[in-house]
Amino acid sequence: MTAVSSTPVSTTHLVLIPSYNPGARVYQTVRAARRYWSPVWVVVDGSTDGSAAGLAAMAAQDAGLRVIVLPRNQGKGAAVLRGLEEAAAVGFSHVLTMDSDGQHPPECIAAFMAESSRQPAAMILGVPVFDAGAPALRVNGRRISNGWANLETLWAGIGDSLFGFRVYPVAALRRVMREQRWMRHFDFDPEAVVRLCWLGVRPVNLPAPVRYYSAEEGGVSHFSYLRDNLLLTWMHTRLFAGFVFRLPLLLLRRAQGRF
Repeated sequence: MTAVSSTPVSTTHLVLIPSYNPGARVYQTVRAARRYWSPVWVVVDGSTDGSAAGLAAMAAQDAGLRVIVLPRNQGKGAAVLRGLEEAAAVGFSHVLTMDSDGQHPPECIAAFMAESSRQPAAMILGVPVFDAGAPALRVNGRRISNGWANLETLWAGIGDSLFGFRVYPVAALRRVMREQRWMRHFDFDPEAVVRLCWLGVRPVNLPAPVRYYSAEEGGVSHFSYLRDNLLLTWMHTRLFAGFVFRLPLLLLRRAQGRF
């Protein structure tokens, strides 16, 4: 039987978990999220590992859990967008996104949601606190993306551009995703924060521990160093061009204290 959380059900904020072939750890991730929040939605992004059926069985016993299954893999951003569209349709104003592989801290959900309720116009960004097992290549490599993201927003205050544990205002994120065709894959997290900053959504940073699981611990990673870094390079090329185009407006906002 699935343990059902006694947490009060929110009508404004939900936890949204995009999931692609996460392995068995996804069940622990979802159970942990449900201990701290209700509702929790999982968007299964064309997984072929049997997790869709397992999650559906969990949802059948838990009214606070909903599972949305996409017929084919479309990418993290596309899965988040599907969740946003359905969340907006039933009146949710904010979503907290977290990964399905157990790296993100479910014990921080309530604090992030509370901060979002205090500052509903902002995006609440997790700043990762790495443990000793974090791969040095991943930890050091993200500094490049963070540097570009801060340049592209005139240092608006993005603590970490890649960490996907964060709370978004639904309407603002839907708007920036509908306005262009990117942000559908691994490029979703950094491009979302840059474009939301351009829109005037203020970043608020909160620390959050992150844990990388080894394969022996059931960890699953779909990160490809070459493919995903090429994707990020192309993303920052686009964003820098957009930054140059918007620079006069960004400077005006900065001068007016609005950015």
